[in-house]
Amino acid sequence: MNTPVRDPPDAEKQVLTGDVNLDAKLDLPQEDTPKDYRVHVQFAALCWSMFLAGWNDGTTGPLLPRIQQVYNVNYTVVSLLFVLACVGFFSGAFINIPLTERLGFGKMIVLGSMFQVIGYALQSAALPFPAFLIAYTINGVGMAFQDAQANGYVACFQNDPETKMGILHAVYGLGALCSPLVATQFAYLPRWSFHYLTSLGVALTNTIFLWAVFRLKTQDDCLAEIGHPPREKGDNEHSTFRQILTLKTVHLLAFFILVYVGVEVTIGGWSVTYVIKLRNGGKTSGYISSGFFGGLTLGRVGLLWVNKKVGERRVLFVYSFIAIGLELVVWLVPSLIGGGVAVSLVGVVLGPMYPIVMNHSSRILPPWLLTGSIGWIAGFGQAGSALFPFISGALANSVGISSLQPLLVAMMGLMIMLWALVPSGRPPKMTPQSTTDAATEAI
Repeated sequence: MNTPVRDPPDAEKQVLTGDVNLDAKLDLPQEDTPKDYRVHVQFAALCWSMFLAGWNDGTTGPLLPRIQQVYNVNYTVVSLLFVLACVGFFSGAFINIPLTERLGFGKMIVLGSMFQVIGYALQSAALPFPAFLIAYTINGVGMAFQDAQANGYVACFQNDPETKMGILHAVYGLGALCSPLVATQFAYLPRWSFHYLTSLGVALTNTIFLWAVFRLKTQDDCLAEIGHPPREKGDNEHSTFRQILTLKTVHLLAFFILVYVGVEVTIGGWSVTYVIKLRNGGKTSGYISSGFFGGLTLGRVGLLWVNKKVGERRVLFVYSFIAIGLELVVWLVPSLIGGGVAVSLVGVVLGPMYPIVMNHSSRILPPWLLTGSIGWIAGFGQAGSALFPFISGALANSVGISSLQPLLVAMMGLMIMLWALVPSGRPPKMTPQSTTDAATEAI
């Protein structure tokens, strides 16, 4: 029986005749272009800035008992550290948008890094408590500037911004993982405040890196260097700040991040004290804070595939309920080891939430207001790292540190309610003119 002869497929014909670009057809890896290299350098600089933010947030927990001892203050008074930091965060978030319109991205992010250098220099001197508090305010302003600029810039990346956002905040978690390892060593030394010299060194390298990479340029100029088009701009006479403040969705996302960051830093800041007081933890209890932030880092990278598989909006509800269950274990099971493991697992499921919110923002907010909106959300939300730890300290002073876990469970429940109110998509009629009209009506 004769087998019919078939013509080879088109691709095979091209290979046989030599009419083919083998590199293109075989999809061989291409060498990085100068613009690709520039993307990597810019992203690395922003990641280092976020590493410092994580380093800062992971520092306070292990040092908190020593600060109480040195300054002879109770829970409420020592929690003023968080209040003054909160003042800095709120102030930074509020003035970030108008200042960015005037100074531009590059100047703002370098200015924020310089604020942190000043803050750490003051803290390392172990000044009297009022001056020590002011240093936290200065630091808070600097963190708000950098957090807003870094998140807004990464959201403008065209190639896989979701993964880059996850990595950016995983590096934050890495910083928060590393700093308690160092702070725990300094907490029991006579020169405990010299830990802030380590922080000062990191902050100085951050300032130099940001200046060298971005050269004080505007965001559009920096994006042009990596081949990205300038941001879409709305045609209106009202300020960007006014338009952003008229968007209900922006405020829902900002309050969600406020509560989320509050949960994150409250766990990292007060869990050490909780374990020492109620679970008879020893000098190594500071490593529980590292375990939590280590879980945070792992979750932000390791659960990326879960986020894509389940859907980012839906999976955030799942993570929230798991976190509540684990927090109940810490609360109700009187085990030092079990509690430490549960705290680390809470970090794993909390980790992906921040980058998920930033990614979702880019889907539902107007493109011409995206950078400013994310800046406001990130800066305003960062105040949660000061506000809720202060509330925790005030409650601990009045009713005991055992109040920590019920407060955390309640805050996680509030996160679920806020996320349910966030829209799943961008309104179809949202245009530059519609936001202008909304701003006009708000006057």
